[in-house]
Amino acid sequence: MTGIRTEPARAGRNTDRGRLVLALVCASQFMVILDSAIVNVALPSVGAELRFTPTGLAWVVNGYLLTFAGLMLLGGRVADVVGPRRVLLAGLALFSAASLVGGLAPNPGVLVVARGAQGVGAALMAPATLAVINTGFPESRSRARAFGAWSAAGGIGGMAGALAGGVITTGLSWRWVFLVNVPIGVLLIAVAATSLPAVRPPGRPSLDLAGAITGTAGLAAVIHGVMRAADHGWRSGWVVGPVAAGVLLLVAFTVVQARVAARPLVPLRLFAVRGVAVGTGMLVLFGGVAIAMWYFTSLLLQNVLGYSALWAGLGQTPAAVAFLLVARAAAGLLPRLGARRSILAGAALFLVGFGWLARADAGTGYLPGVLGPTLLVAVGIGLVFPTVMAVTTADAPERDAGVVGGVATTANQVGSSIGLAVLATVASAVSAADRHPSSPAALAAGYDRVFLAAAGLAVGIALLSVLLPRPTRD
Repeated sequence: MTGIRTEPARAGRNTDRGRLVLALVCASQFMVILDSAIVNVALPSVGAELRFTPTGLAWVVNGYLLTFAGLMLLGGRVADVVGPRRVLLAGLALFSAASLVGGLAPNPGVLVVARGAQGVGAALMAPATLAVINTGFPESRSRARAFGAWSAAGGIGGMAGALAGGVITTGLSWRWVFLVNVPIGVLLIAVAATSLPAVRPPGRPSLDLAGAITGTAGLAAVIHGVMRAADHGWRSGWVVGPVAAGVLLLVAFTVVQARVAARPLVPLRLFAVRGVAVGTGMLVLFGGVAIAMWYFTSLLLQNVLGYSALWAGLGQTPAAVAFLLVARAAAGLLPRLGARRSILAGAALFLVGFGWLARADAGTGYLPGVLGPTLLVAVGIGLVFPTVMAVTTADAPERDAGVVGGVATTANQVGSSIGLAVLATVASAVSAADRHPSSPAALAAGYDRVFLAAAGLAVGIALLSVLLPRPTRD
């Protein structure tokens, strides 16, 4: 009788722990992505109180993005070496401490350093959450559901950022944009410490310092250079110099990984796994699609239709809800449709939605010109993103779960960073050709070109999806 009662009780405890772990990784991802967006609305208040220069104010955003994208590969490898539990705890602790410093910052220098430290914490957290999913949910259906929830949490974090930033800055102070992370981080640290198993990876740990230095510095240099293109132009030495140095460092990184490192930071053998190679390419392209959707539709609402930042966030809320619902449903659709069909369906929605958005102008209005197409694109994102994340990590060896998570997250973040710089340059060039480049009509023309470029990225995603391996069934 005792044995009969023990197994259901143990199964119940395992189920409860699985739900708690999933809630933990979703909340961690939500906080990481939320902080990428929540600061944007608060920037005018930050600049006025701390007396930032216009160029210096941009580094409140860029300082976070640069360390976040540049260090994720290292964060993923560290998760494999010392275990995802330790890395997630370290990332949460650093992120929370940096948020406290940022919220109390007395001058611009302290705030920029705090934002960089937040990016380091995020670079540890993001791949660690993926490693937890990949190792904690081994069965394909449960993993697909976990990735759907994780993706939805990140998407809602990105969308909630603009709205939350407006509400907090207006109702309290810009400082609470950072301080709100502290109690949340403390709670997540307590949950992680009690719910995640302390698993020590087998073998002797090795971090591949040469790979860490060349890879991290290379990514950081390329992203830094591309970020400056919108201000200085693509031919400027401020852009060409860092990008060229970054490319050389990444070539050196590849050589180190292939011939020098005994235990490389990113084992190149992983890209022999078709899902990893193809999925990484799709995630780079998807980063540009996501930026076109969430960032440039916000600008369209504010600069062309005349919405405030708060109302622009509300205007994007229907799309955020649609994304959340579809991302959760995508887990159930994936075993039936397969990855290729899900991604092709999402890419088709991107084409229609962005083609529709490209017709928007000052006279279009929200309901006919923005709501419909953003809903279509959001549904496409809900189908594509969790599916691509799942296929990218599904066939990776368990011992490499952290580094594959780091590669996947880095690919998406690099795609977003480069996509933002390229698409912003495209929009600026088109608007500048108008006699009144700051007019709503000129800005609308620039954004229309961005949406057409995003439709082109959707075609690239569709073409790559054909190369994916056939799905396996448990």
